[in-house]
Amino acid sequence: MKLPLALSFTLLLVGCQTTTEQQDAPELAVTKPSAKQEDTYQVLPKPAAKPKRVVKLTPPPESDLWQVIEQGFQFEKVDNERVQHYRDWYLKHPDYMRRISKRAEPFLYLIVDEINKRNMPLELALLPVVESAFDPFAYSHGHASGMWQFLSATGKRFGLQQDWWYDGRRDVVASTNAALDYLTYLNEMMDGDWLHAIASYNAGEGRVLRAIKKNRKAGKPTDYWNLDLPKETSAYVPKLLALAELIRNNEQYHMPLPPLKNEPRLRTVNTGSQIDLAYAARLAGMNAEELAQLNPGFNRWATSPLGPHELLLPIENAEQFEIALSGVPKSSRVQWQRYQIKKGDTIGGIAQKFNTESSVIRSANNIKNNKIRAGKFLLIPASAEMATAKNAAPAKGQAIKPNQAATIHIVKSGDTLWDLAKKYNVKQQDLTKWNGLAKSSTLKIGQKLKIYSTNTIRINSVVSQVAKPMLYTIKSGDSLGEIAQAHKVSIEDLQRWNNIDNPRGLKPGQTLEIRVADAR
Repeated sequence: MKLPLALSFTLLLVGCQTTTEQQDAPELAVTKPSAKQEDTYQVLPKPAAKPKRVVKLTPPPESDLWQVIEQGFQFEKVDNERVQHYRDWYLKHPDYMRRISKRAEPFLYLIVDEINKRNMPLELALLPVVESAFDPFAYSHGHASGMWQFLSATGKRFGLQQDWWYDGRRDVVASTNAALDYLTYLNEMMDGDWLHAIASYNAGEGRVLRAIKKNRKAGKPTDYWNLDLPKETSAYVPKLLALAELIRNNEQYHMPLPPLKNEPRLRTVNTGSQIDLAYAARLAGMNAEELAQLNPGFNRWATSPLGPHELLLPIENAEQFEIALSGVPKSSRVQWQRYQIKKGDTIGGIAQKFNTESSVIRSANNIKNNKIRAGKFLLIPASAEMATAKNAAPAKGQAIKPNQAATIHIVKSGDTLWDLAKKYNVKQQDLTKWNGLAKSSTLKIGQKLKIYSTNTIRINSVVSQVAKPMLYTIKSGDSLGEIAQAHKVSIEDLQRWNNIDNPRGLKPGQTLEIRVADAR
């Protein structure tokens, strides 16, 4: 039920005298007094016997975040055919807003809080619904990324770091600040017209300014509704206003909005140095997938050596993480392994093999160029979970420890031991040993197999699993290597994602799946 806006008020308490009626009265929201009610709040004269004690009472903040958002709306109500069209669409798809609410739940409070700090309209908190359906892993065919859908150049323009380790466009905190900076800039450019500013966020300020200039020259109105804009931009603002209308009058429309508590869910913690993300998850008492979902800006299994070093953690896990991290020296927060250089090795090839970057290997080994010698050793950064996995499989004849958690896989049609070993990143011989099978065993549909979790978690594979794939249509002259380089992924990953055995067999018009989390 939509509650009226609470108003702070001053109440005169006379001594400690209260009536039974006052003591038993339920707490009620205080509405702003109308002209006829003003006298109700006049200060009473001071009693002769005791001095007065004035206490300023402020009603508690609204408990539902959707209500807080509605109270911060600043745009004038618009009810035209375009807005009505999208309002009706939302009402015909009630499950859509349920899904959006669930996806927004961890992040919406921090977005609303930042908008409030800047005294900006809270309609802007709904923009991620229109942009990305509140999906921080969203990646468009136009190469816009993240919840706020920044293009690479625009992201860099507003301070979003993008490199091999990290993409600030997907970082919820960083991208929210950048989006609000951009919207502030656009609003000032558009002389305070928020609809022009929001249209510019979608189409670019140049496109909107040209449309305004064209209308002005032709003697036509220059408001948003009369501008000649791309089809997407013509729908963009009405979608936002339709959402605002449904939230503002939810008593009338009954759009399903699962209640969201008006309280912070997450806290930013500075690790102070590079850290393996799977290891960080263990320190925080979380699983790796949950950490990846809250920190979608990280492209790899660890934070960048040069930063940012900030993690977004649930409030209930943040203190545990800080306490645990304080006892771990910086040198132990990333695992390293020794690799003996073989004849024909290159730094680039070794970096690709170990899912790291050439510059990281050069820096760790104090190498100023790309020259390496066979027989020498290199220090290579390795995921803590991968290091654990190498030591986790029981030795021959050794019993599996009961405290090793197992994932249960139910065999489906077409499953083979080889396929399952590859899927779960384990050795086939371990899979057979854990389940008392022979290499030649035939799997049966519905059969349950144990797969031990110490061998299954890898932070960058988790990111790929939770991310949405994008589709790339092959053009004449494309090669797998060129496509991989353009999207900053490995050829091996492209082959694995698309089951390609013969890289030379690509045909124009064929589509390739590219994992969003790696499509930078």
